Amino acid sequence: MTVRNKLLITAISAALAAGGFVAEPALAQKRRPAPAPAPTTAIGTRVLISSTPSPAPAAEQQAAPAAQAKAELAAGAQVRDTNGGEVGTITKVDGQFVILKTDKHEVRLPVASFTAHQDHFLMAMTRDQLNAEVDKTKAAAAASLAAGATIAGSQGGTVGTIQAIDAEFVTLKLTSGKLVRLPRNAVAATATGGVIGMTAADLEAAAAAAGS
Repeated sequence: MTVRNKLLITAISAALAAGGFVAEPALAQKRRPAPAPAPTTAIGTRVLISSTPSPAPAAEQQAAPAAQAKAELAAGAQVRDTNGGEVGTITKVDGQFVILKTDKHEVRLPVASFTAHQDHFLMAMTRDQLNAEVDKTKAAAAASLAAGATIAGSQGGTVGTIQAIDAEFVTLKLTSGKLVRLPRNAVAATATGGVIGMTAADLEAAAAAAGS
């Protein structure tokens, strides 16, 4: 493995850790929890564009648009590692990020992670390496949801701490001291801690309704 590929793998791993890559929590108290913050780490993979030293023959000029279409980063594009092994398929392009589906996960990665090559795209990590990094990141995020963990609201800032948690419910102790019980999937685990798609005011109202 070249030094360049080692650096790219390290950068992609950092992007995975920054994003958390967890499913968006379900609706709670008629409000949809905010998705985990999108990763902002840019990976320095450059898309290689070759220069044309001289005008191409007419037949090649006619074939050029088709070749360019094959290299477009769009839903359905195939991704392989630098040794030609299958990594996955692009399912969505969202600005400077794409959703890459492997055989196990759907991962949000920066566009800069990919390099166009013939009719597909290359990335520095193999499918097994990428899956392992996602598994590790999700496990670390899930472990952050435990009694005593701080939970942030949809507008940022702490809204409370976890008082109790099980497979179905989570009980939050709000900053006011009130307790509110919510579905377990209302709280999203991210690499930086727990997040809920409700404001402190929403949670206070939920606690008041539960006590009435």
